[in-house]
Parts: sequence; C-alpha cells; structure tokens
Amino acid sequence: MSLALDHLVVAARTLEEGARWLEARLGVPTAAGGRHALMGTHNRLLALDGGAYLEIIAIDPGAPAPSRARWFGLDDPAMARRLATGPALVHWVARTDDIEAARARHPGLVGEVLALSRGDYRWRIGVPPDGSLPAAGVFPTLIQWEGDRHPAAALPPSGCRLHRLTLRSPEARRLQSALRDLGLPEGGPAGLVEAEAAGISAEIRSPRGVVLLPESAVGE
Repeated sequence: MSLALDHLVVAARTLEEGARWLEARLGVPTAAGGRHALMGTHNRLLALDGGAYLEIIAIDPGAPAPSRARWFGLDDPAMARRLATGPALVHWVARTDDIEAARARHPGLVGEVLALSRGDYRWRIGVPPDGSLPAAGVFPTLIQWEGDRHPAAALPPSGCRLHRLTLRSPEARRLQSALRDLGLPEGGPAGLVEAEAAGISAEIRSPRGVVLLPESAVGE
C-alpha cells in the first residue's frame, strides 16, 4: 500500500468568499472546479507544484439538500461557527492505491467508502457516515482515483508549492503509526506534533513568499 498527499482543503461559507480569501494571501487566482451532487457542495481549485492541489469547498446554495451528512464537517454547527469568522484550512486528503485495504485496517479512521464522480473524474473516497473530519481533521480523508485522470494535471501552473504541512493532535503517536501502516513515507511534507488540541496549518511557497495558512479551530 502507498499513501501520498493529494490535496489540501479550505472550507468557506461561500465559494466566492473562499476564492477571495485565498487569492489575497497567495497572490494567484483559483480555477473553476465543479459540483458534487451527492454532497450538495461545489469547489474551486489551485495547483500546487509536485502534482498536488488546493481545494476551496463550500455548500452549494443551488443544490438540493443531500440525503446524508456532507463531507468535511460542513454540516457541523462548530464548523459553521468557525467559518463565520472567515475561510479556513480545515483538512487534507491523501491518495491511496488500495482504499478497501486501508479501510479494513483502520475502519474508524477511513469511514464508509463511496464511489463518486465529477465530470470525467472518478474516485472512491472514505467519508464517515456523520460527515465528520477524521481525528478532527488531522488524519487525512483517503481517496483512490480511478483511471489516469487527476484534477491537478488540468490546472494552470500557480507558482505555489506546499513547503510544510503541520498536524497537531493529542493522539499524534497513534495517528502517525496508522499513517505509516498505510504507506505514508517518512520525510514527506506532513509532520505530526503532539499537542493538547487538534489543528492543521500549511506553509506554502507562493509568488508572495512563504504564506502560512492558519490552522482550523473546529470544535472551539
């Protein structure tokens, strides 16, 4: 099994607010993404050098209410309170080459495996039934892309690269062990730190220099 960073997730009350927030920090515009019918969400994207990308996601006001909880904690009142103060980096997604095996090893962290699509893209992704963020956003959502199409390949270059992803959790050792078990190599951009409260932050090299996207405050 292998595991690698796929993309970072910035949540916002509206897609427009999220796009303005990110461009003001990094100095580059985001590209149009699409809609996720099952989840009632839509997104915009920004390429990160090295085959990863950054996603801005928000509830789609033009979509009917989904029959299940939305992903990335977007239906959580705590998330709504956080996003009322502005968009936030809340999570990260890691791609795997065997999501079913990953779920068999760590079902409580991976969640239910759903088969989804957006346009020509097809993927399977782990989502807890209640839509919550795994380990308060510190453990990644796992995704397995189908075929050879990946959103990052279709995005214009942005001049941005992830320098460091810092993950904080009181369960750092347990989560680190699970990530290694699933194939995340040592020496990558993601680092776990023991801390009293869970959080996530990212240092991104951009046309405006190194920019820190502050950690989320989900649950505060």
